[in-house]
Amino acid sequence: MSIASAPGTATAHRELRLARHVSVAWWYTASGVLLWQAPLVLTWSATLQHAGSALDSVAVVAIGGVLWIAASAPLVLGYRSRDAKAPRMRRRTVLLPLTIGLVYGGAVWAVSGIWVISAAPVLQILVLVHWPRGVRLRILVAATLLLASLWLVDTRLTLPQMAADEATLWWPLGLFTIATPPLTVMSLWWWDVLVSLDRARAAEARLGATQERLRMATDVHDLQGHHLQVIALQLELAERLMPQDPSASLEQVQAARASVDAARQETRDLATRFRSVPLGDEIANAVDLLRAAGTRAKASLAPDTEHAPADVLGPVIRETTTNVLRHGSGTWARLSLTHDGQAWRYEISNDRAAGADDSDGSGLEGIARRVGEAGGSLEVSRGRSDFTVVVTVPGGGVT
Repeated sequence: MSIASAPGTATAHRELRLARHVSVAWWYTASGVLLWQAPLVLTWSATLQHAGSALDSVAVVAIGGVLWIAASAPLVLGYRSRDAKAPRMRRRTVLLPLTIGLVYGGAVWAVSGIWVISAAPVLQILVLVHWPRGVRLRILVAATLLLASLWLVDTRLTLPQMAADEATLWWPLGLFTIATPPLTVMSLWWWDVLVSLDRARAAEARLGATQERLRMATDVHDLQGHHLQVIALQLELAERLMPQDPSASLEQVQAARASVDAARQETRDLATRFRSVPLGDEIANAVDLLRAAGTRAKASLAPDTEHAPADVLGPVIRETTTNVLRHGSGTWARLSLTHDGQAWRYEISNDRAAGADDSDGSGLEGIARRVGEAGGSLEVSRGRSDFTVVVTVPGGGVT
């Protein structure tokens, strides 16, 4: 939900909040792919060192691995902005990571003689390239089979030359290395699924907004069409009666004017009905928006908030929530709407950023003016670490 009152604005706020969630999910995905390669390089280096390789050989694997991860980063980060319908692989984007992968793989072979860890950097780069639909799966299958085959070759040719206790150290390395391309592709596939769901959600939100607009357009059409038809008949009758009975013609003109006033009032009521949002929903929307921004937000409401003056407090809730997002530290916020005698009391408190200028003169002046016109009052409290706004307005239905 959102803190906006119009359907279109509410949809925009919902999409903004969900877009933040999607961005967080993307960074989890991208960092997961890259961070998976980091322990892989660490495993290679530690296993070689434990197997008795020279220190400079271990350094080649470790330092080259850092460069390999850095070369993979542009491919991973660029995956989000790719065009899924017509992906284009820029040669400069792919050529440099692929070259680094080849050089690193060759260096690993030179210092270790292990086929599986020599081929893994190049194959990992290949599965990260933005291939057209269906190509990545075939490359993944080929890469996994190749790594498994190279591992079998290593176990028969390279590892038997080592002592039995040292050979057992390589099994975790082999399984870890073979699993890297499939796990990478699964992470990217999960991101593709999330993007598809997000697009479906956005399409559903747009469809809901469109249906709401169509419903409003239908209501306006029916309302105005009825009144305009009546007005047209009254004016036509007045025109016919004018030569013979001016007084009757004048009555029809007056009736037409009354129909115009009725149409105008009903149109105003219709627009108000579409714009108004219950205060309970306004508070819930504000809490959702604050939580989406990372703030621990809580709210407490009186059981009969539907009797509170929504036309006064609705804009106040939206404005004060915006102030919290703009000036607060983003740690906590508390909102409440309760009875205060024969009035309604709305209070919002939040943590105050160190050295923040939370005066927001224009916003608070607007709130004070709106509340004052309704016969209410505004109180602002600035503590060392918190900021509180209290609005009290008279309202019907308070017991």
